Amino acid sequence: MSARPQPLPFFPRMARSALANPQLRRNMGKATSTIRQKRAAVVGELPDWEALRSAGSAIKAQVMHHLDDYLLQLEEAVQRAGGQVHWARDAQEANRIVTEIVQGVGADRVVKVKSMTTDEIHLNDALAQAGIQAVETDLAELIIQLAQEKSSHILVPAIHKNRSEIRDLFQRTIAQGQELSDEPNEIAAAARRYLRTQFLTTPVAISGANFAIAETGTIGVVESEGNGRMCLTLPQTLITVMGIEKLLPRFQDLEVFLQLLPRSSTGERMNPYTSLWTGVTAGDGPQSFHLVLLDNGRTQVLADDIGRQTLHCIRCSACLNICPVYSRTGGHAYGSVYPGPIGAILTPQLVGIEQAKSLPYASSLCGACYEVCPVSINIPQVLLHLRGEVVRKTSPLNPEALAMRQLARIFASPKKYARAQQLARRGQGLFMHNGVIDHLPGQLSGWTVARDLVPVPKQSFRDWWQEHQKGEQA
Repeated sequence: MSARPQPLPFFPRMARSALANPQLRRNMGKATSTIRQKRAAVVGELPDWEALRSAGSAIKAQVMHHLDDYLLQLEEAVQRAGGQVHWARDAQEANRIVTEIVQGVGADRVVKVKSMTTDEIHLNDALAQAGIQAVETDLAELIIQLAQEKSSHILVPAIHKNRSEIRDLFQRTIAQGQELSDEPNEIAAAARRYLRTQFLTTPVAISGANFAIAETGTIGVVESEGNGRMCLTLPQTLITVMGIEKLLPRFQDLEVFLQLLPRSSTGERMNPYTSLWTGVTAGDGPQSFHLVLLDNGRTQVLADDIGRQTLHCIRCSACLNICPVYSRTGGHAYGSVYPGPIGAILTPQLVGIEQAKSLPYASSLCGACYEVCPVSINIPQVLLHLRGEVVRKTSPLNPEALAMRQLARIFASPKKYARAQQLARRGQGLFMHNGVIDHLPGQLSGWTVARDLVPVPKQSFRDWWQEHQKGEQA
């Protein structure tokens, strides 16, 4: 059996700690504003952007409605092309499968393409326990690994670090004895020297997947540095760990998503590197390919009529870069591999609302995330839905919930509603100053901390209407 998920850190407490770090706020503000501006420029070039969003959303909705059929079609296509397919119900099973494959070829080191799915299941830790070293080859992921930290952004994991911090880190680790400035080209060159050796001497690579095509068995990874291309061609064994929601029905569907993803993620018209592979080819690239299909709570999300749209996500990070909460707190405050607005709705559904009950509240509900999402995920709608789940599942005696249920009964009865208005009109004087209700007692005080409430009028509309009708009849 898999281990029971541990509760995630309380977001408000983590956020307060992050807000106390001025360097973090400067780094986050500069990085997110730069990406936002680039995205807005390239999206503005397309007159059919909204049509592309609608197409992407429709394709993903189709996948969710027929996921079982498409997964079986994918399995058959991959096997037909010479690959092997493994099904993993949870993180523990996926880690076991990958570990056994690596051990089976006698390797004690693997190179990795950036993969949030492997971060989700803590694959690196599982491999380390088996004596296998996992080397991250994406520059930002390498930085995080060397610093022994966690990612703080879906696309730019080291967004919270500036280049001086990265230079100092490299001089303590992979570039000891080398003189480095904080110029990006020197930092990148130091990483390149280290990684080239890893690529050429490591027999096993592990990747994630941006997309998988059900009709052909093709797997796709998009990236910006070329490290993915190295991992996907040089090692003899390739293992891909993929969430079951990453499917597309047809190869033609890539036409839509290869326009949506780069513009929404890096603000580019196309990805610098788009790698597609189908099974194995004799004498060309890896000669052994394994696809691990991971559930890990996804079928639970699929069962929720409102929450399932979360599985449409293509991990572009546009919602993070636009979010006023994320851009000030950074990703570590969310306590999950999936930060920002998408993490606030995905993580509670994957691990259970009881384990992440503060995340649905990590939002101002401004709606900006919905506006920029390339597949039109209504994140505010899901946030409100999950807040309701928090109240129902974790706070059955919540005073606010009890009050709302009582109000529902009052509003359902005209007589009770009129009587409540009369009582409120009499009692509100204790809390009024200068014509407004500026404070409420006890746990109701939260309603008036940052707002004044309009008092109940001396005459209700119903009373006025009755008087008006009497006047006309007279």
